[in-house]
Amino acid sequence: MKKIILLPFILLFLFSCSSDSGSDSGSLAAVTTTSISETTSISATSGGTITSDGGSAITLRGVCWSINHNPTIADSKTTDGTGLGTFTSNITGLTANTIYYIRAYATNSAGTAYGNEVTTTTDETMYFPPNDGSATWTTKSIADLGWNQSAVQPLLDYLELKHSKSFIILINGRIVMENYFNGHTATTPWYWASAGKTLTSTMTGIAQQEGLLNINDKVSDYLGTGWTSAPLAKENLITCKNLLSMSSGLNDALGDDVSPANLQYVADAGTRWAYHNVYVKLQDVIANASGQTWTNYFNTKLRDKLGMTGTWNPNGGLSVYYSNTRSMARFGLMALNKGKWNGTQIIDETYINQATTTSQNINLAYGYLWWLNGKASYHLPQSQLQLNGSIIPSGPNDMFMALGKNDQKIYVIPSKKMVVIRMGDAADTVNLALSDFDATLWTKISALYQ
Repeated sequence: MKKIILLPFILLFLFSCSSDSGSDSGSLAAVTTTSISETTSISATSGGTITSDGGSAITLRGVCWSINHNPTIADSKTTDGTGLGTFTSNITGLTANTIYYIRAYATNSAGTAYGNEVTTTTDETMYFPPNDGSATWTTKSIADLGWNQSAVQPLLDYLELKHSKSFIILINGRIVMENYFNGHTATTPWYWASAGKTLTSTMTGIAQQEGLLNINDKVSDYLGTGWTSAPLAKENLITCKNLLSMSSGLNDALGDDVSPANLQYVADAGTRWAYHNVYVKLQDVIANASGQTWTNYFNTKLRDKLGMTGTWNPNGGLSVYYSNTRSMARFGLMALNKGKWNGTQIIDETYINQATTTSQNINLAYGYLWWLNGKASYHLPQSQLQLNGSIIPSGPNDMFMALGKNDQKIYVIPSKKMVVIRMGDAADTVNLALSDFDATLWTKISALYQ
């Protein structure tokens, strides 16, 4: 009798990605993980692409994440539909300043397949100093940021050489640099000059959100007719938005006097951009609309809510704000956070976004009394000449700025979570709000982190 020998069959399964096999039928899906497109202190955006279902329907897909390598669906996960194709996953509930490992997954009858691992580090939480009048303000060192310590002294030397009185850099609300020069101190008030125009812009937005005014209304609705010497039909073309965007059409060559006789018609509102102190009439609009003095409304609705100090001082027909440097930094921090202060929305985010984007099609680098960097062209004060390129080529393109006479500066850079403040005397003999001081200063600031 012949012996019958049965040889076992060996089945070898090869998979191109890691898996949690749930069945011996079919194949796992083929999935890749999308690179992280956005990260905050508590969230991130990723996703995946499923190019093959392995022969059976994809019943579950999404991303999973952990603080350890190779996360699985036993860890935190999203569920983002079924089937083949590309999907986006919004990852929430993360902890600030933490490294996370993320993989896309796809489940079919054969089990769960995982894509490649991607990594992200969540942002540090935004810090807001207390409003109790204390000197407390959390700091962060150059070393903590991994910045270039050797670039610090050249920056300080330049600031002192250029007649600065104070300088602050905030990152995520924390003070990274705070320096005072030439006898100035942390408690000494100094004028904002035209950098304070942004305070008026902000207050206009607050009054609008409270239903006291509408920026599309004509100014004469609030001040009455005859607030200019323009013909009535031309005066009635001028809206509050025209004052915010410097497009009133009034003559900018007649000095700072904003009495009716000095506010003369040159062009129809909206057809000409000219840097003009007629913007200050918005303070009268707000006072009339609110039934309060400008100072009282400002202090109640903005200054005190941010923990600022400071006063409005008359200067001819204008009103100029004076404060210490940290108060200016508080305002810049509120602007960085799109109108929010420590969890409270002081001014509507939509208005802040409008104020810090191009407000008209003549000077692309001007919003609502804010200057904008990184635009294709710009105009300078007292000039109708269009200049090509960014205002400050050495500065970040997304930077928006409050700029005042004698180089008072608030720079806000959303992409870097940064606010920079400079107060002082004129850096150079040219006293315009914009000078080559900005370009050189930003070359030295960027040397810190590049």
